[in-house]
Amino acid sequence: MKLTTVFSTFSPAEAQLVLSMLKAAGVNAFINHEASALSMEGYSLATGGVIIQVPEDEHATARELIESKQTDEPS
Repeated sequence: MKLTTVFSTFSPAEAQLVLSMLKAAGVNAFINHEASALSMEGYSLATGGVIIQVPEDEHATARELIESKQTDEPS
């Protein structure tokens, strides 16, 4: 199973919220690089941030969910 990145952030808390939203919608989502973000300040920059990945065949669904949530947030 090949994974693709659908979301990245430097905030582990934000990544956990997105992960929870995707899993609640039935998407097989995984979080990567979270430990480096929590280990020491600046490590997250070195790894490119905390990323959420999903199987390739769920990429479009995951992106739609993320984008719809971002447009629902107040400015």
